[in-house]
Amino acid sequence: MTIKSIAVLTSGGDSQGMNAAVRSVVRSALFNGLEVYGVQRGYYGLIHDDIRPMDLRSVGDIIQRGGTILQTARCKEMTTPEGQQLAADNLRRRGIDGLVVIGGDGSYQGANKLGKLGIRTMGLPGTIDNDIPFTDFTIGFDTAVSIVVDAINKLRDTMSSHERASVVEVMGRHCGDIALYAGLASGAEAILVPEMNVNVDDVAHRMKQNFEHGKRHSIIIVAEGVGKGEDVSARITELVGIEPRVTVLGHIQRGGTPTHNDRILASRLGDFAVRQLIAGESGKACGVIHGQLVATDIDTVVHTKKVFNQEMYELALRLSQ
Repeated sequence: MTIKSIAVLTSGGDSQGMNAAVRSVVRSALFNGLEVYGVQRGYYGLIHDDIRPMDLRSVGDIIQRGGTILQTARCKEMTTPEGQQLAADNLRRRGIDGLVVIGGDGSYQGANKLGKLGIRTMGLPGTIDNDIPFTDFTIGFDTAVSIVVDAINKLRDTMSSHERASVVEVMGRHCGDIALYAGLASGAEAILVPEMNVNVDDVAHRMKQNFEHGKRHSIIIVAEGVGKGEDVSARITELVGIEPRVTVLGHIQRGGTPTHNDRILASRLGDFAVRQLIAGESGKACGVIHGQLVATDIDTVVHTKKVFNQEMYELALRLSQ
């Protein structure tokens, strides 16, 4: 079956670089003579037929912008067989041959369901959490880590001036990669991630020893999947009498202009997804492993947990002494 038209959507939480990915999909498709459609507000727009034609002007001046021009929304209807069938029917009625889905795990699950209904799908990993397997990095992760590192650099200035400790809570409910990478890059004294069983009591006593030996400040990074930064701070205060200041970075980790790494990753993956569809592939998740573009069965991806980088965690632990 020759592919003549494709649609692209962004789903779930937004991430920096989604616009660069949309731009790449649209321009690559047009370069190859395909018609392109943009789906507004993710799967909600797909189910409610909010689908619009796109051209070169549609994606002009967006590569540097955070968020997503297509917008995104959570959609409970897409978790039901009825919603999935309606989404597939809308694509078929419009004569759209393929769909590129940019998002995280929930978005991939939706793409997987559509693939089983006969829709030719490609998934691009758009999430700051870096929790998608079969790719080294996801679109938005590099920017989110850069934002956290910049915030920690600023916190260190004021913490060292006042000889205080700081607890920084970052995103990552099930995957601690933001905390891990930002912690290593910023020289954090402790990194608490959901993949590792870290005893807060041990962290507290080590912090006390460090201050007694002349250390002027201390930074602890907590992934939200471990617990609230306020609770960690309260436990440290209770145990050793040091009251760390708490900073919850929240949604600023999703905002801002994407780094050059995220723009390049998004551009490579968007073009790759289009070429995969043209080649007759379907039901794939696109990624980059050791710098090489790869396509993995999306059914495998959604049923596989991302492997935590134990080696990097141990390195961060050694260097934090």
